Amino acid sequence: MSHLFSEFTLNTPRGPLQLANRGVIAPMCQYSCTEGRANDWHLIHWGNLLNSGAAMLIIEATAVTARGRITPHCLGLWDDATAAALSDTLQRARRQAPPVPVTIQLAHAGRKASSEVPWRGGMLLDAEHQGWLPEAPSALPQLEHETPPEAMSPEALDGVCRAFADAARRADAMGIDAIELHGAHGYLLHQFLSPLANQRNDAYGGSFEHRIRFPLQVFQAVRDVFRGAVGMRLSATDWVDGGWTPEETADFALRLKQAGADFVHISTAGVSPKQKIPVGPEYQVPFARLVKQKTGLPTMAVGLITDPHQANDIVARGDADLVAMARAFLYNPRWMWQAAAALQGQVQASPQYWRCLPREAQSVFGNVRIGMR
Repeated sequence: MSHLFSEFTLNTPRGPLQLANRGVIAPMCQYSCTEGRANDWHLIHWGNLLNSGAAMLIIEATAVTARGRITPHCLGLWDDATAAALSDTLQRARRQAPPVPVTIQLAHAGRKASSEVPWRGGMLLDAEHQGWLPEAPSALPQLEHETPPEAMSPEALDGVCRAFADAARRADAMGIDAIELHGAHGYLLHQFLSPLANQRNDAYGGSFEHRIRFPLQVFQAVRDVFRGAVGMRLSATDWVDGGWTPEETADFALRLKQAGADFVHISTAGVSPKQKIPVGPEYQVPFARLVKQKTGLPTMAVGLITDPHQANDIVARGDADLVAMARAFLYNPRWMWQAAAALQGQVQASPQYWRCLPREAQSVFGNVRIGMR
């Protein structure tokens, strides 16, 4: 049995969450909604990925308020209409696939909200183009030429914290197995963590203890109402001098563990256009290793992990417990099948697909043998 295809268990207040292997589909924004509601695009997308052989699917960044969307077309979970659409679409997709745990990434975009979709440039939108005024820790724009966001008042912070908890309740009601809070890539919770975006002079800005206060409050609010697994995705470094650091990430992850976190998902960057990223294979894995070693939390690694043997080695070395991939699964939704063939592992798949395998890969589906008449 390869390391990548060994089982893994997340211990949660609800009980153990069993993962069939160590491969996870990382959240990938689709920018395909109307007023935050999931639709047939998501039905096809999720149904396809649930047949990928991965141990867990993480649904894309899902806004907890309409103002917190990255774009006007982002997925949402802020009211009955968005909850009904997401629940119906997800249940339909799950009925057409093997049983796979599903995580949802709850998010607020902060100053990166009100943006155009990436394939149209991603620029900040104004009111004439479906845009709105974003809110953020401080009145500092992401890019110097952009309109500054509104600095959040204590009342606004309370409202967003409640919105995260309300979205968590909705996720629980629809049978979601886990929640990942989005604290990475320059979105709201990351903005509070990073001194590059957070220049408040109250109890939520300045020192490390103050900058982590609001993200911890949001985590606690979600943990209090959701009994499944709860974790957070973190950018381990801003890749900018004077920004959020790997050491702070490890210290914050330890606080999350003490607050009841079940996992962390380690990425990097996104809060500043001045970032200088030394991109290369596994360039973010050392940060996952640091957090795992310091906290002992179940840890996901992500970032230019493309080859099955590469993913297997990450788990074998103990750098991370789980390996998450996004673009690799968009390009090849059967990536885990190919990994199973390469590493002599096995995956689940709907029986309609069993006869598709080449002869040399028959063991991917265990002892299944499908004859043709």
